[in-house]
Amino acid sequence: MDATSLATVWATVALFILIALMIYLKVPGAMSKSLDARADKIRSELDEARKLREEAQALLVEYQKKRKDAEKEAADIVEAAKREAKALAEEAHKKTEDYVARRTVVAEQKIGQAEREAIAEVRARAVDLAVEAARSVLASKVDAKAAADLFKASVQDVKSKLN
Repeated sequence: MDATSLATVWATVALFILIALMIYLKVPGAMSKSLDARADKIRSELDEARKLREEAQALLVEYQKKRKDAEKEAADIVEAAKREAKALAEEAHKKTEDYVARRTVVAEQKIGQAEREAIAEVRARAVDLAVEAARSVLASKVDAKAAADLFKASVQDVKSKLN
């Protein structure tokens, strides 16, 4: 036998001894258990990741619902504020109109009172002027006793016409 064949035989024998030793020490079983354990760990991590994903999706749906509810509530609040502002504006407008109407009535009453006072003052002045004119005319034409009688009659006549 030459050296290369001898080396090949020893390499083959060493390979068989290595394989037999591995089988005797249960290396394939240990590798299989190790791989199975690792597969179980990966499978449990995948299950946990799936559960986390489902929880995340549930939370996402819940938060989207809450966001929609919050948007609806905000829209309702804005609408209520608009209605309230409109009602306040209408109330303010009505109060302003009432105030203007009351002020107009008061002004008209004051104007009416001033007109009545002016008319009364004009009448009084007219009476005074008429009496004075009658006195001066009568004084030049009538004596004292006739003037007094005529003055009394004129005053009575004017009083009856004014009332």
